[in-house]
Parts: sequence; structure tokens; C-alpha cells
Amino acid sequence: FAGLLGLMIGAAGCAMGVQIGMRNLVNAMAGPVSDRAAVWGALGLFIGLVGLESGLWRLGGWLGCRTVVDTGVEVRLDLFRYLSGHSMRFFNDHLAGALGHRITETAGATGALINVCVWDVVPPCADFLGAMLVLGLVHGPMAALLAVFVALVGGGVVGFGRRGQPLHWAYAEQSARVGGELVDTVANIWAVKAFSARAREQARLAAEFAVEAGHQRRSWLYLEKTRVLHDLLLWGMAGAMLTWAIQLWMAQRITAGDVVLVSTLTFRILHGSRDLAFALFGTTRHLGLIAETLRDLGQPHTVRDCPRAAPFVPRGGTLEFQNVRFGYGAGQDLFHGLSLRVPAGQKLGIIGASGAGKSTLVSLVQRLDDVRDGRILIDGQDLTELDQETLRAAIAVVPQDISLFHRSLLDNLRYGRPAASDEEVYAAARKAYCDAFIRALPEGYHTLVGERGVKLSGGQRQRIGIARAFLKDAPILILDEATSALDTASELEIHRALATLMQGRTVLAVAHRLSTVAGFDRIIVLHEGRIVEDGSPQELRRRQGVFEAMWQLQTTHPLKTPSRHRAYR
Repeated sequence: FAGLLGLMIGAAGCAMGVQIGMRNLVNAMAGPVSDRAAVWGALGLFIGLVGLESGLWRLGGWLGCRTVVDTGVEVRLDLFRYLSGHSMRFFNDHLAGALGHRITETAGATGALINVCVWDVVPPCADFLGAMLVLGLVHGPMAALLAVFVALVGGGVVGFGRRGQPLHWAYAEQSARVGGELVDTVANIWAVKAFSARAREQARLAAEFAVEAGHQRRSWLYLEKTRVLHDLLLWGMAGAMLTWAIQLWMAQRITAGDVVLVSTLTFRILHGSRDLAFALFGTTRHLGLIAETLRDLGQPHTVRDCPRAAPFVPRGGTLEFQNVRFGYGAGQDLFHGLSLRVPAGQKLGIIGASGAGKSTLVSLVQRLDDVRDGRILIDGQDLTELDQETLRAAIAVVPQDISLFHRSLLDNLRYGRPAASDEEVYAAARKAYCDAFIRALPEGYHTLVGERGVKLSGGQRQRIGIARAFLKDAPILILDEATSALDTASELEIHRALATLMQGRTVLAVAHRLSTVAGFDRIIVLHEGRIVEDGSPQELRRRQGVFEAMWQLQTTHPLKTPSRHRAYR
């Protein structure tokens, strides 16, 4: 940036020198014909300065290319780094497409802001200062009048332009929202087709696009009004300056070269003042867009590492909830003084109706949210005092909805442990019973899975998720409905694989199918954020309580989902 600033100032200085060279050339040509040396000298100076100015501009372009592009990369990385530090609640409240659009748009606005400052702000400022100096040598009062006029016009245009700032911000906000809506619709194209909603969605998007177009037109037209105002002022001032210069020449107070110099500098300064005014106006637009993004993406992290955060050191995987209170938003708490201890190596099943807090409990173990009161300890270490990345590195998770990237199967499997060799990946896939179907695909392990893995069935995606857990080989294992998308035969195979995976690990398994946790060491039953039953499967069945009611319901009516049945409550 320092190099760019020096090059731009140098180029602007050469531009001023070119005007002086032209004046000297005209004056030399107006003198005696015999004084050819003065003419050729003035011409040489003129041509030399033109070439030097061009060279400095090209050097500025080369350096600007490197600077602006690298800055755009760094801006996007910085924004993504901060965005990825938000809690899951933040992402649940925002459209993924809109967030991605914000990052890209902000990087573009930053690049545009740099371009405006380097090529549209610095040169006119240097031109103005140089022109004032040169005109002051020619005619002081003329230079003073021009300076006052430029200051008034520039300030007026910027002030007029700032009044239209809400229009530009409204357009930027609507554009980001529409972009997010479009991405959301495309991401849910299956639902659009399944519910015959193509025409409906097209009409809805057409209405959104029409609102965006209205905001864009109002923003654009306001900018054109500002240009019209400036052009009228420029026309009047340029005419007045030229008339004054010619009168001074007729009075023989300045030379013909001075008239040429005044005319060229006047138009250069006036056009420069317009460019500068619109550049400053443009910077307010870009800064407004950046500020809007930072207000949205730059909200304080709700889950953040404390200054003294230490790396997590696994010591078996003992989990403790001590009087935990937690709830979403400002509503009623889900957990009220929840206490639970899971010894290292224990396999704990977590069951209950939908909304009872099962998935919330395991998400708190991963510190995807922070508790409002109480503590959660792993191996005696408070989660809030641990580095989040090292904590999650010690936890393998197989969720119900497996997230896959639009990358190869090999890359998706290796996501569990990036440093794993191909053979280690293949071994994990065999343990999860997905090696056979992967090798049957046209490109095998190098097959692209599509966005969120749409080219694979639900059961195949869950097998991939289980294989990633095998590969990660973490001391704590969380299963959140890990077999919900499997048929009965596949579930038996996966249960055998999971039995191997769970050996020697602390396991938390959320399940609706009680067969998934029938062989576990311990089961807790959650109801409205409270543990209403706790014990081994055999013990809970003997109690003839909620667990037994759910067991009988599933064995008697296997097609009914317990979360939708109220009898066991």
C-alpha cells in the first residue's frame, strides 16, 4: 500500500508536469521561429513526462493487482474464521446462502474500496494540490477562486450523496436476502418438485426480485441526480474560468501558454473534483456494506474460549453434569439443575419423547452451546476452561443427519482424521460395512457425492458417518440416532460394527429405537429436561415405568414412533 501510494502520487506529479510542458511548448512556438532549441526542449520534456506518467501508472496497476487480490483472499479468510466461531444457534437463525453471499460481497466491497482510494481519491487530491501550486504561480486570485469552488462542490456532492445512503443500504440488504432465499430454494429443490411448487417458488422469487430491482433503481437514479447536479456546476465554473483567462490574455497579463494551462488544469481539476466526490460517495457505500456485514457476522461469539483455555487431556472420558441449567433464547429453561455422572467406559443410552432434551444434552457435551448455570466436566476438566478444538478432537459424533461435502468419498471419509492413509480409510470403511457399495460406484472412493451427499441413500450416508467415527478413534463417542436410516438387515451389521467401535470408550447414544440401546450398561429417560428414570435396561423393565411402556409399545406396534405416542408419558 505504501508503494501504491508513492506510485500514484508520482504519476499525478508527472501529470501536472505534462501540463507545464504543454504551456512551455505553446509559449516557445509563439516566440521567434529561430529559437528552435526552446521548442525541441519543451517537446522533449513533454514527451518524457508523458512516458514516465504512463510507466508509473502501469507499475501501480501491477502492484495493485497483487495487493487487491491478496487482500480479498485475506478478508474472506478472516470473515470465515470469525463466522465459524459462532454457536450453532447463530447458524440456525441465518440462511447459509446469505452468510456466504455476505462474505463474498464484503470481500468485493473491500477490493472496490481499495481501488477507489488508490485510483479515484489519491490522484485527484495530488492533482488538486499540484494545480493550486501551478495556478498560484500564474494568477493567485484565479487559483483561490477555483479552490473555493472545488471545496464547495465536493462537499455539496458528498453531502447530497450521503442523503441517499439509506437507499443504497436498503438495496444491499435486500440483495443479500434475495441471494440467501435463492440458495435456500435451490438447496431444497427436492421439496419444490415433490410438492409441485415450481410455479409457486418462481412467483415468490419474482416478487422478491421485483423488490430488489426497485431498491436498485432508486439507488441508481439517486446517483444520477448527483451527477446531473455536479455537471451543471462544472459547466458554469469552467465557462467562467476560461472567460476570465481570455480576458487576462487580452490584457496581456498572461501568455497564450498560460491560457492553455489554465484551461487544461481547470477541466482536469473540475473533472477530478467530480471523480473525487463520487469516489468519496462510493467509499461511503462500500463502508456501509462492510459495516452491515460486520453488524451481522461480527456479533460477539456466545461460545468462546476463555483467555486461559487449556488443551483437553483425555483421561478415560468420565462425564459429569453438575446442576446444569440451560435453555434456548429468552424462553423457559429446558434443563433445571440437571445432574448426571457417566463413568469412563460406560455405554449410556438416552431416550425420551421429541423435545425432551436428548440432542441438547449431547450438544452441550460438545460445547456447541454454553450452559447458563452449573458445570459440565470431562475427566474433571470444566468445558468452559478448555480449548474447543482440542475438546471436539476427542469426541467422535455420528449424527442422524450426516453432513457430507460435495467432494469425493475418500475426502469425506478422511474428514474424521485428515492425516489417515488410504489403507486406514479403507479399513474404517470395511468396519462400517460401506466398502462394498463404495467400490461398486463408477469411480469408487473418488466418486463425488453431490451437495450434502444427495447421490447416496440415507443408509449409505449413515454408514459413511460411522466409518468416520471409526477413523477418528476418539475416546468419547456420541451416537445421535446413528442407525435411524438403516433397514433391519443393515442395522444388525452396523450394530456388530458399533459394538466393536464402542469397546473401551465412553458412549452417549440418543435413540428412538430401543433395540439400539438394549445392550447398553445404562439408560436414562428424559422428560421435559428432567431425568425421570435411570438404570440398566433390565432394571428399568422390572420397574414397569416409562421405559417398559415404551418397550411394550415398540414391540407391540413397531411401526409407531414413540416420540409421537403419548401413552408412555
